Amino acid sequence: MKIVKTISEVREQVRQWRKEGLTVGLVPTMGYLHEGHASLIDASHRDNDRTVVSDFVNPMQFSPTEDLESYPRDLEHDAVLAEAHGCDMIFNPEPEEMYHKNFSSFVDMTVLTEELCGLSRPIHFRGVCTVVSKLFNIVKPDKAYFGKKDAQQLAVIRHMVDDLNMDIEIIGCPIIREDDGLAKSSRNTYLNEEERKSAVVLSKAVEIGKSAVRNGVRECAEIISEMKAKIESEPLARIDYIKIVDAETMQQIKKIDRPALCAMAVYIGKTRLIDNFFTEDM
Repeated sequence: MKIVKTISEVREQVRQWRKEGLTVGLVPTMGYLHEGHASLIDASHRDNDRTVVSDFVNPMQFSPTEDLESYPRDLEHDAVLAEAHGCDMIFNPEPEEMYHKNFSSFVDMTVLTEELCGLSRPIHFRGVCTVVSKLFNIVKPDKAYFGKKDAQQLAVIRHMVDDLNMDIEIIGCPIIREDDGLAKSSRNTYLNEEERKSAVVLSKAVEIGKSAVRNGVRECAEIISEMKAKIESEPLARIDYIKIVDAETMQQIKKIDRPALCAMAVYIGKTRLIDNFFTEDM
């Protein structure tokens, strides 16, 4: 497995693979890889002849008050995990490689980015769309893999690919959870022991929401109320949002009468965690 730092190295290797008639999958990540990322690499390895993992903490998607500097990084660990799951090349650029001094072009989106995480992180998806479109242009993969834990991001990327006529298939992969249900996340490392125990309340609320839907509840306010009560029973938890939206447009709905996404963001102490479920996956 190669670890490369420059765009030219990525392009040269991909050109060689293409000459050999090989297919290429891309797994975009911000590094500090865990079992959730491993599942994406596994999926790409199954589907494609070669797999590229981008390992880049993208400064453009962090606001000045967010955790860019403290975001966990461990390339050595990432390389071991990625290679074990079939990665052929890690692209680990410096910010200056991705954004030169006079960089001034961005990919932005309306509607889908105005709800859920887009409300509390207004610059986030502009940064996501810009870096992902750059990665797509650099690697030119046949398929790209994203986790359903970042459900809004997945919807945004799919919409961007469709809007801009990108010839890439976007694959959404299931949430990977700890044994106690907590969704795998690089930010879980921020939690102390007490907070880690408290964080399980997110997955418990998800199960409450799923149970309500399975039992025939279709009014979104009723489902949200039950989930909210569970979160609020945990003293260390503070709700950013719990919402039910159309799974395609990310716009709020009042009744589950179409494919829907129930998503939440919750602070456990100072750490913001997300979780969700799609009604179509139940």
